[in-house]
Amino acid sequence: MKKLSNNPMVALFLLFGFISCTKNSTNSGVSTTPANLKLYAVSAVDGSGIVSFTASADNTVSYVFNFGDGDTLTSLTGTTNYQYTFAGTNTYTAIVTAYNSTGKSISDTVQIGVYVKNGAGTLVWSDEFNTDGAPDSTKWGYDIGGGGWGNNELEYYTSSSSNVIVRGGNLVITAKKESFNGSAYTSARLLTQNKFSFLYGRLEVRAKLPSQHGTWPAIWMLGNSISSTGWPSCGEIDIMEQMGSLINTIYGTIHFPSANPSAGVGSNTIIANAATDYHVYSLDWSPSTIKISVDGQLYFSYANSSILPFNQKFFVLLNIAMGGNFGGTVDSNFTSDQMLVDYVRVYK
Repeated sequence: MKKLSNNPMVALFLLFGFISCTKNSTNSGVSTTPANLKLYAVSAVDGSGIVSFTASADNTVSYVFNFGDGDTLTSLTGTTNYQYTFAGTNTYTAIVTAYNSTGKSISDTVQIGVYVKNGAGTLVWSDEFNTDGAPDSTKWGYDIGGGGWGNNELEYYTSSSSNVIVRGGNLVITAKKESFNGSAYTSARLLTQNKFSFLYGRLEVRAKLPSQHGTWPAIWMLGNSISSTGWPSCGEIDIMEQMGSLINTIYGTIHFPSANPSAGVGSNTIIANAATDYHVYSLDWSPSTIKISVDGQLYFSYANSSILPFNQKFFVLLNIAMGGNFGGTVDSNFTSDQMLVDYVRVYK
């Protein structure tokens, strides 16, 4: 999603500028169009991922930078430092648009190679799932029960080893067709609530997803304040959701009160072999942005701010739901399906 300035006064200024331009578009003498725009970018060589951008133009009052990774920023001076986070050497096409006082604009682009020595940061928490048996009770708890979970879901979540177990280097979550306590299916939902939570950083989960119609796997987070403020005031970050009827479509979404809470704000992307190969689903989260990626490819970015609930500690959840508002109709031949999680890692 394209973002304007985090500064509301700048955004308002630009808005009135665009309105003025529209009303006076027939009068070529209203203002002078920006000219002689030049964009320069210098990438740090220390692996930090920091790039110094400088833009200059005549007849200009503000600059909007698009950094080529889904993030944008408005600057009045035309200079800014930006830090890319994806590890390795990547090439980005950055665009700057220069605006005059009435909203007239010109743009310039530059390609910049960026080297990030360690895009993740320092590992502060992880589960590699290397010990067979029940999940580590110091790291994971369980949501237990049925009743739809607010989404008309069909499963009853248990802590049974038939629904969740660590085996062969993976956390294995299994959704099954079986009648249990009034539900037609069983599954498992693990969470780190009251065991681990974090504020800002990078979350990576390497996983292989289920494939059958009606399954609804999720890798997601909730704010610690859910116990006191409830949902959606606590905020929700969905790093990965998938429906079995579209097995290679991956959804990233955030939910908060000022948006349509049920629908949220997000995007989706298509990958190959989501159910047969492992992929890395990741979140990069800071006071300024929320970025959701698959295999290092950013597909959803949103501007964080102090008015949103994404400035508190969040905990992690892993689960497979069945049916419901998102999962849809369950295949009549469904018997069971699994999500395999190779690791969960949190970096700061």
